[in-house]
Amino acid sequence: MDKLTLDTATKVIAGAEQEAKNIGVSMVISVVDDGGNLIAKHRMDDAWIASIDIAEDKAWTSVALKMPTSNLAEATVPNAELYGLNTTNNGRIVVFGGGIPLLQDGKVVGAIGVSGSAVPDDVKVAEAGVQAFENIK
Repeated sequence: MDKLTLDTATKVIAGAEQEAKNIGVSMVISVVDDGGNLIAKHRMDDAWIASIDIAEDKAWTSVALKMPTSNLAEATVPNAELYGLNTTNNGRIVVFGGGIPLLQDGKVVGAIGVSGSAVPDDVKVAEAGVQAFENIK
């Protein structure tokens, strides 16, 4: 697989959605390609409207910086070396968990972004989407 397809993105979203259902939280789940372009976005019934943009921006951040968004939390607090990073890139950088790159052969081919609950829940649901991706490969 060189590029993520809609079919793959749908399977990633399905894996994440199942985990969101397991923990009882409605979420927004986004998948972007290696250029940060949206492939698919899914808003579960009753998910927060604010999460629509946040989920996509988490995925975008993960692709743009080639890392999980949770890696940015400590480095972006006041007086840390990356403080203010979230104000760059027209405010698209998200500095808390829920965005995780999708890797193939060590290369970032896209990312999943999840929003709609506490950060640990967002991360858990995103990880389920990554696992679904791993199961496809």
